[in-house]
Amino acid sequence: MNNCRKSDIFVVPEKFPNKPRKKGAEEMEERNMPKENKKQQNMLRTQRRESVQSKLQLIHQKAKEDKKMKFTALMHHIYNIDMLRMSYLELKRNAAPGVDNETWGSYGEDLEENLKDLSLRLKKGAYRAKPVKRAFISKADGKLRPLGVTVLEDKVVQRATVAVMNAIYETDFVEFSFGFRPKRSQHQALDALYRGLTKRVSYVFDADIRDFFNKIDRKWLVKFIEHRIADKRVVRLIQKWLSAGILEEGKLIYNEQGTTQGNSISPLLANVFLHYVYDLWTQQWMKKRARGDVIVVRFADDTVVGFQYESDARLFQIELKERLQKFGLELHPDKTRLIEFGRFATEGRGKRKEGKPETFTFLGFTHICGKTRKNGKFTILRHTIKKRMHAKVKEIKSELKARMHDPIQNVGKWLKSVVTGHYRYYGVPGNYDAMSDFRHLIGCRWYHALRRRGQKGLVTWEKMGALMDKWLPQPRICHGYPK
Repeated sequence: MNNCRKSDIFVVPEKFPNKPRKKGAEEMEERNMPKENKKQQNMLRTQRRESVQSKLQLIHQKAKEDKKMKFTALMHHIYNIDMLRMSYLELKRNAAPGVDNETWGSYGEDLEENLKDLSLRLKKGAYRAKPVKRAFISKADGKLRPLGVTVLEDKVVQRATVAVMNAIYETDFVEFSFGFRPKRSQHQALDALYRGLTKRVSYVFDADIRDFFNKIDRKWLVKFIEHRIADKRVVRLIQKWLSAGILEEGKLIYNEQGTTQGNSISPLLANVFLHYVYDLWTQQWMKKRARGDVIVVRFADDTVVGFQYESDARLFQIELKERLQKFGLELHPDKTRLIEFGRFATEGRGKRKEGKPETFTFLGFTHICGKTRKNGKFTILRHTIKKRMHAKVKEIKSELKARMHDPIQNVGKWLKSVVTGHYRYYGVPGNYDAMSDFRHLIGCRWYHALRRRGQKGLVTWEKMGALMDKWLPQPRICHGYPK
């Protein structure tokens, strides 16, 4: 026993030999700790992100082992304070406030007390979803897209619910579904489509569901959710968000169908709905009805289906319309079409002297049948959609007008971030010229903005070229060919 009268710590000699290097020198004893049970390394004094992720992983594993399992107890994962805290920290700091004008910063001033109160209300069933504030953003075609601005507490609870539901549904969703899923992106969908179109594809069915988010049948949606989630409290929570109402120009509007775009949970609900309405049906159709090869890529409500035979494409189009009508949906007449496209389409149209195959758009790119420069083999060319590029340039022109009298250095840094972000998305092989055009158009708009803020002779094209070289980076390919 040592000085502190404890025998469960190291005992280290306080006096060392005078000649420790000499062999045979007397040395003093020291003693290690007594044997005991090892401490549990995974036990945390407080539940943190690691424990939350481990619980979600356990749910994911059970859902993967049994595809027909219905989960009856999930609500306690949602109102877990650590889950709510993690959801809060993942929100955007500068997001617009909802109808209660609560911001991320003001809610975080007393975060722990707010989360405890929110958790208690969820546990007791006293939580009430608040109306969504309507906002509009402009689309590339000049129309306005309605979006909903949710209050901060609803965002926190929705993110927690999405995290729990994703652990289940990620085991069910099919491979050709890419929209709004964790660890999946637009470029993965574009790469999958590129690989598919280079195979035995002669016809492409480019489909878009008309007003999809506003036409979702809520009764069918709840039935689909109950296939996997039997916890009535979770289902009731989702129904609260669906029926919360929309505040537009001071008027509260209640809809009997649809989900509000802009909610954190809307993309997941849309994927669940389309999983049962479209994805599973398409898989069965490919196995039972198709005679040739079929490739499918879906991102949210936009889908591209490639066919080897025209008869399969015609049949699929007819039966898909009937399938969607059963659930209150319809294909957009202007954005849905069947075209001859692909390697064999290029050869066939060339023999018939009908010119090049038509093009189609998907995820911001116009897809074109082309040939490689080296050996002239068939390839898919992907160019930036011109309407989107000109709409972006028009938006930047308006912003340059507002920043006309800002220092050139500040404007240059902002334009550099805009151009760099454009390259990161549109930087695919074969799209270099379109990115160069975008850079040139941005430089021209900046040139005109600088000439308007002072005497015209002060800014020449030579000076403008130096500014562009300094602040506007040259185009670069950020994404290689898909493997």
